[in-house]
Amino acid sequence: MERLATLHLFVCIVDRGSFSAAAAACGVSRPVATAAIKALESRLGARLLHRSTRSVRPTVEGEAYYQRCRTLLADLEDADRSVSGTLAGVLRMDVVGHLARTIILPALPDFLARHPGLTLHLGEGERFVDLIREGVDCVVRAGPLADSDMVARRLGVMEEVTVASPEYLARHGVPVSPDRLEGHQMVGFVSSRTGQALPLEFTSGGKVVEVMLPAQLLVGGADTCAAAARLGLGLVQAPRYRFQKDLENGTLVEVLAEFPPLPTPLSLLYPSNRQLSARVRVFMDWLIEIISAKVQPVP
Repeated sequence: MERLATLHLFVCIVDRGSFSAAAAACGVSRPVATAAIKALESRLGARLLHRSTRSVRPTVEGEAYYQRCRTLLADLEDADRSVSGTLAGVLRMDVVGHLARTIILPALPDFLARHPGLTLHLGEGERFVDLIREGVDCVVRAGPLADSDMVARRLGVMEEVTVASPEYLARHGVPVSPDRLEGHQMVGFVSSRTGQALPLEFTSGGKVVEVMLPAQLLVGGADTCAAAARLGLGLVQAPRYRFQKDLENGTLVEVLAEFPPLPTPLSLLYPSNRQLSARVRVFMDWLIEIISAKVQPVP
C-alpha cells in the first residue's frame, strides 16, 4: 500500500479496534490490511498493535505513533485546503431523526452546495453510539450527558411540553395538576441507557416532580411515541418543536402547561483524543450555528 494510505489504515484500525472494520472502511481486504501493518511495523522496527481474537489495541509505541499520525493527517488535510480552498472527504454524524429532518436537512442543501467535495453520512438514532469504534465524527444528543471521554459542546435547551390527543382527553378528562392524575396513563418511553420507562416530569412550586403512570404501550423510538400520542394511547412529553404542527392543527392538545417539564439540554459531542480535520471543524461550526438558532440559549 502507498505510505499515506497505510498511515490512514493504521489510524482507522486503532479507532475501530478491528482489522476487519478498518479494512472495510478503507476499501481494502483484510489480508491486504494485515500485510500493510506488518510491513509498517517491520519498517519502523517496533510492534504497534496488540492483537487478540477479541480486540486490537495499540502498544505504548503504537499509541504515540497513532497520535502523531492523527495530527499529521489532519495537518495534511488543512494544507490541501489552504491551496485548493475546498474541503473533501466523508463526514459521519449521528442525530435523533426528527431533529435531523426538521432542523438539519432544510439547511443542508446550502452547506453541501458550498462544499461539493464533501459527502455526509447521516445516521439517525437514539441509541448510544461508540464514536471511536464506529468511526463517527460527532453526534447530537438530547438530555443529560453521562460521564465519558467525549468533548461536549452545549447547543442550548429545548422547551418541553405535555400533550395528549383530543380523543384521549375526551375519555380520561383534562388533567389539572400533577398530583391529580388518577385514571390517566402515559405512553412509556423506554430509556436506551436503563431499559426502563421514563417517568413524566413536572415543575411545581420550584421543585421537580416525577410521576410514573400506567402504560399499556412501551416504545423505544421518539417517532413511535409521537404517533402513539396522536392515536390517543396516553400522555406524552417531548420538545415543543416536535409537536408544533400538531398543536396548531389540533391533532394534539397541550395539558398541564402551568407545570412544564424541565427544558432538555441539547449537546454536540466528539472524541477528545481525535485531532479534528478541517472538514469536521467546518461542519461542526455550521451545525452549532443552525441548531443554536432554533433552540433556547443555555440558561
